[in-house]
Amino acid sequence: MASALSRLDSPELRASIYQFTVYLPGGVASVFLGIWLSEHGIPADQIGIINALPTLALLLLNIIVGRVADKADDWRTALIFISIASALAPLPLFFVSEFWGILLVWALCGTTNGLVAPVIDAATVRMTRRNGTDFGVIRAWATVGYVVGAGGLGLFLNMLGSAAFVWLYVAMVVARAFLAFLLPRFRAPAPQVTLAATAPEAVAAPSRLRDALQPWFVLPLLAFALVNSSNAIIGSFGALLWHENGIPSYFLGPLLGFAAVGEAVLMFVWRRFGGRVTARNMILVGALAGVLRFTIMAFNPPVEVLFATQLLHAFSFGMGYFGVVHFIANWTNEANAAEAQGFANMLSMAAAMTALILFGVLVEFFGAYAFFYSSITSLLAVGCVLWSLKMRPPKSLAG
Repeated sequence: MASALSRLDSPELRASIYQFTVYLPGGVASVFLGIWLSEHGIPADQIGIINALPTLALLLLNIIVGRVADKADDWRTALIFISIASALAPLPLFFVSEFWGILLVWALCGTTNGLVAPVIDAATVRMTRRNGTDFGVIRAWATVGYVVGAGGLGLFLNMLGSAAFVWLYVAMVVARAFLAFLLPRFRAPAPQVTLAATAPEAVAAPSRLRDALQPWFVLPLLAFALVNSSNAIIGSFGALLWHENGIPSYFLGPLLGFAAVGEAVLMFVWRRFGGRVTARNMILVGALAGVLRFTIMAFNPPVEVLFATQLLHAFSFGMGYFGVVHFIANWTNEANAAEAQGFANMLSMAAAMTALILFGVLVEFFGAYAFFYSSITSLLAVGCVLWSLKMRPPKSLAG
């Protein structure tokens, strides 16, 4: 098998370059946004609302955008339009400084930014299955981008202060919009016999998404949504909470970036052993890692322990996310790939919106103990996966 990056003009390389930019803006926001808002006099409960409103919009738009992207001549076209929209959205941030203005502008920023990931991931996983190349290596570059955004650019927080936030965020989304034009075509002109033909497809996938939405199918997606909602909490409140609890500012970016380092390593090596684990078991491992990770965080541990718990992100997000992507790919087809990924993202947005609003209130009363909320949702996720496995046991590694 040829390496995914063996040719300079390969579609895998061009997809990898774009993937690098997918989470760059989110990495910058995870370090800067909460502190930037706090310095504008926004309290924690309102910060939760500001972070939650984009998830409400994504909740309403994800399936619609996915359906439109599936009907386009190629997913590349949809990604170019979304990337341009996300580059234009943050420009009004230069002119707002109070709650309502920031709320409305950030809702537009978060919504357009959040539409990118499900479409590029659905397109990439289909392309790599067809070509017999490694989705994990390509997707890992998105995580590397987050590390650069949070851990690298996050160092500017210590040098320039949170005032650099808007400029850095705008620079990242504009760069992504330009690189979108380098994206390859993702759809094949005709069916091809590749290594993907030997992949364990469990059933003939339904052509309509609603036909696939059986309880056993939805429960694992809901499980990941519950765990991932707490990853959204870390991105919105982690740096602010750690800062208020005495963690030096020069540790904030590296702490967030360290989580993504573990995730990137997992994704780069996943193909060597990932085929031995069923999709739902990946999600189950992610949920169990979430229980451990967020329970430790609730006790406000020292920075050394925080670095260790951040490595669990490789499993609470990385492995769980791989499980969801492969689970969807195994049980749907190309006609509804982005729509199905959009449905999973919709569940994640709903869980994240609920978590951000509730967590903002809990932080006001309980501080770091609010992370017990995340422990509970991760336990619920474990139950969802076990219930799905009981309803429909896996018959192959497609499970």
